[in-house]
Amino acid sequence: MKARVHVMLKSGVLDPQGEAVRHALGSMGFDGVEAVRQGKVIELDLAETDADKAKATVTEMCEKLLANTVIESYSVELA
Repeated sequence: MKARVHVMLKSGVLDPQGEAVRHALGSMGFDGVEAVRQGKVIELDLAETDADKAKATVTEMCEKLLANTVIESYSVELA
C-alpha cells in the first residue's frame, strides 16, 4: 500500500521559503501571485494491506517524526 503525506506550515506561521518564491516569481514577471505557501510531500511504500492500520501507522509516523505538529499540519492519503 502507498501512502502520501502532505505537510504544510500552519496558518499564521511565517513561511520565509514561500515568501522567497513569491518574490522570485514577481521578479520574473508573474505579478499576480499574492502569496505562496511551501510544503513537502512524503511518499511511503507500506507492507500493510489493511487501510485502517496503515493510516494509523502513518499518522503515528507524522506525530513522531514526519511533521513538527507545533508549526505544521499534515494530511494522509492512502492508495
